[in-house]
Amino acid sequence: MSSTDPAAPPRATPASPGPSTAGADLLIVGGRVFRGFGPGAEAPLGSELGDRPEGGPTAVAVRDGRIAFVGGDEEALGTWRGPATELVGARGGLILAGFDDAHSHLLGGARSLDQVDLFGLDRLEAIQAAVRTAAEADPDTPWVVGRGWLYVPFPGGLPTREQLDTVVSDRPAFLTGYDGHTAWANSAALRAAGIDRETPDPPNGEIVRDPSSGEPTGALKEAAQALVERVMPVPSREADLAALRRTFGLFHRLGLTAAQDAWVTVDEIAVYRELAEAGQLTIRLRLALAMESTQTLAAWRDRLETYAEAIRPLEGGRWLRAGILKGFVDGVVESRTAAMLEPYEGTDSRGTPGYEPDQLDAFVAEADRRGWQVELHAIGDRGVRMALDAHERAALANGPWRGGIPRRHRVEHIETISAADIARFGRLGVIASMQPYHADPSPNQISLWAGNIGPERASRAWPWRSIRAAGGTIAFGSDWPVVPFDPFIALNGAVTRQTVEGSPAGGWLPEERLGLPEALSAYTLGSATAAFAEDRRGTIAPGRSADLIVLDRDLLADGPSAIIGTQVALTVVDGRVVHRAAG
Repeated sequence: MSSTDPAAPPRATPASPGPSTAGADLLIVGGRVFRGFGPGAEAPLGSELGDRPEGGPTAVAVRDGRIAFVGGDEEALGTWRGPATELVGARGGLILAGFDDAHSHLLGGARSLDQVDLFGLDRLEAIQAAVRTAAEADPDTPWVVGRGWLYVPFPGGLPTREQLDTVVSDRPAFLTGYDGHTAWANSAALRAAGIDRETPDPPNGEIVRDPSSGEPTGALKEAAQALVERVMPVPSREADLAALRRTFGLFHRLGLTAAQDAWVTVDEIAVYRELAEAGQLTIRLRLALAMESTQTLAAWRDRLETYAEAIRPLEGGRWLRAGILKGFVDGVVESRTAAMLEPYEGTDSRGTPGYEPDQLDAFVAEADRRGWQVELHAIGDRGVRMALDAHERAALANGPWRGGIPRRHRVEHIETISAADIARFGRLGVIASMQPYHADPSPNQISLWAGNIGPERASRAWPWRSIRAAGGTIAFGSDWPVVPFDPFIALNGAVTRQTVEGSPAGGWLPEERLGLPEALSAYTLGSATAAFAEDRRGTIAPGRSADLIVLDRDLLADGPSAIIGTQVALTVVDGRVVHRAAG
């Protein structure tokens, strides 16, 4: 990759100059500052934060888009308050770095805001009613599109076209499952896509068929979804821009100041660039381009050249960067497409790897040689091992990376893992990018998952504490629109291993719970580290970008029981207030 590649490690950020008669642009007082873990923070990286220290910081001053001061109220008011300073009282709430969603799908999520939302519905009848209501409310739309259905409400774990034909028969209907790895099409959608009993399965995909007749059932796994998606109407550029602007506002209300989009095309980069150039991009974004297995190594090399040229204009950008490549090593446990070391319970299947190991190794090594950061979707224990093996072999093949700078390749999701692979994250310097709400132990989300792999493998589910204890770096995110992007739901799961309602008592696999400071750090500094941005954001320290939030309570004092119900009183990005709670 060229020297202009924005995947290059960040340059040091100079501290802000001292106060002047002009004072701060923004002064927040009367709170409790959680600096975070890491350089300039209250505690060394990896250590626990104890009780509130005597004389701990309560105020933050912001000037010229950067944090200029962290300290006590008296000094802040005496030194940093000027005639034009905006003064905000935190009212005892927690002041911390803004949340950074390390794994989301912003454009897909933005488009889903106006689609049929089926997430959390636990009965087939409720799902059908929601689809019927949406279809009747907009009879002129050519397709009924939605997402979010869970597997458990369907007998056998997968929906059928007949179940959808019952409520929508006059036009195509296409509904993506909550995890994005299986879709549900009605008969009209199958006809529109030309899918019948003679249609072959695409590479890395499956058209689920009736075992007796061979006819498509309406369920499409993995890459088979694209057979329908390619004939669906595409939103206009204006619609995408409006949906993204709306999304940024929703993110700000929940304290999100940065995000990392885990799958974009070269064409979609232009959508984000248009927002950035118009000054309408109000969160820090880093984009991952696709690494697809359905190409030769020679074609992959050509693709990398195209990618390098496409991201060159983003080099050093304050709002928009790139430099990540995203590949799918496997699928998901629910549809038994995640790659497992041993067969799924009651079957001979070990899942469906997206790559042959030699191909994966070669693709990752080629990207690594050019200086790209690679993140690999890997959910099953075999998938995780393949991802770690590829990262390790790339390092061995290519030697020191970019003049000796440590690599920060990533594995995404890591839902179950062999015990032998846990310590490899720390040893290899591979980021564990995980999404706590995926581990929600409600029956609709976890029963099929755990039943497919059995209790022994399920006992190593989402092992964020074990990975962290073994020296690995955890970066938290949501995977929205797979699940909601609400960081507080995710934090609750990480800290309690319980549902929002507080079940099961004591938490599911409680040994993997994180302390609240650790979880906050994973959603701030951990995610910033995964984006090569820890010198710019993720902690509260002079010189950092003024991307910070104020909560309506002191979570460190109130404890885990207060996570659900916490509100974001103030969100600041680049020193500018982008959200302020009413009252």
